[in-house]
Amino acid sequence: MTKLIVAKFGGSAIGPLGVFIPGIVQRINELRKDSKVIAVFSAPLTMVEEKKRSLTDVVLEQGRNAEAGTKPTLETVKSTYQKILELVNAENQENCKKTINLHLEKAQKALDEAYESKEFADEVRSRALAFSGEVLMSHVMNYILRSNGIKADAVSFDDWPIITDNNIESTNFLSFESREKLGKTSELVEQNEVVAIGGFIGKTVDNITTTYERGGSDRTAADLGILFHKQYDTSIDFEKDSAVVSADPKIVDSGLSEVPQLSYNEARLAGMFGMKILDPIAIKEIVENGVDMPITVTNMKEPQKVTIIKRVLDEQKGHPIKIVTGKENCAIFRIETSNIQKLLTSLDKDKRYSEFIILSPFTKDGIEFSRILFLDGDYVKRNEKYLLGFDSLATITYNRGVITLIGDEMWRVQQVASRTSAKIGQEGLNILNMDAQEETSRIIIVVEDSVGNIRKAIRAIHQEISEINFI
Repeated sequence: MTKLIVAKFGGSAIGPLGVFIPGIVQRINELRKDSKVIAVFSAPLTMVEEKKRSLTDVVLEQGRNAEAGTKPTLETVKSTYQKILELVNAENQENCKKTINLHLEKAQKALDEAYESKEFADEVRSRALAFSGEVLMSHVMNYILRSNGIKADAVSFDDWPIITDNNIESTNFLSFESREKLGKTSELVEQNEVVAIGGFIGKTVDNITTTYERGGSDRTAADLGILFHKQYDTSIDFEKDSAVVSADPKIVDSGLSEVPQLSYNEARLAGMFGMKILDPIAIKEIVENGVDMPITVTNMKEPQKVTIIKRVLDEQKGHPIKIVTGKENCAIFRIETSNIQKLLTSLDKDKRYSEFIILSPFTKDGIEFSRILFLDGDYVKRNEKYLLGFDSLATITYNRGVITLIGDEMWRVQQVASRTSAKIGQEGLNILNMDAQEETSRIIIVVEDSVGNIRKAIRAIHQEISEINFI
């Protein structure tokens, strides 16, 4: 069976004003030696007042300006693509320039509609982001790849294979409907060495433009893997500035260890709890669709350094605790246990939302209460009315942070719960809740989310891990 690699290049891989694009071309040249490649691109970064910014954030700001009555402009976006255009050779430059202008006209039209209506939301927002960011970037990269002698093409938005539901701004992948729209993209993959496509963006069966939540390009890569895994020997490759290490390097600056392998479960939990490995929903969608394919996280600058994510791992010889991570801005929702099942069913079926953890229940005055740890406090604030609709006497506590240890075989680590909790106490932090479950090999420690608390706890526990024995 022919090999296919779905390679995702995020904004940081592209770099400000496309500075790292020559490295992307080099990586794609290496990948295509023995495999077909679908290259998924995020929106590029730009420079604003000498600071790196995503074009997504630039366009969102223009949308907010439009709502406030200020005429929106795409000058920063245009100048960014003008700089990237320098990487296209003379043969392809005129067509690339026309493509840039055509897409930015569509994005400007969406912003002008927002200016007229004083509302930047739903499809207007999605179109502005799509045609100024990911969709446009995939076409520009197509011309850059062609300029470097690679047989390439880009997926037209008219033939978009990522079909989603009608949740416009935080949409959900529909695999059956997507397979029905896969024909043209499948032809492009068959006919070319590399096919470029924008991440983050979808469309409904009625051709309404939609977007995933931030980080959604990871989901696009996973969705394409799901769609093509029966046609090709398919794998997914996330190209980043490093492979996975045992904590966020921005928090822990010494004693980090490389993580050669993660299970699907470990990778999903790490992503949910703050490690920027990949969007945890990408893993969830792969599992829900019954697909088993390897995912590689590659250090672009040193491609021999990789982390392999698999459903079933090889025999593990290293420390069972692979990652220490944490999440700020969490919330705890307390609800009578008799009411929780309806809420959980609705979150799954109606909201298709899964960024939460069920903590151990407790009993008060003879009534059992369940607790849900939501990993995004802002989501809870936006949906307070919806959540409280399942139990008007339920309570919500904001300003919570959580630290967790990642490792499916954590049960092999002696005294892990007592040693980690003691270490946090030594750092002067008050543990508000500790949830340890042998069955899930999971330890969750909840503390107050005040300045520096989570980072301090992660550093303390990470340091302690190397000194704890394991079976």
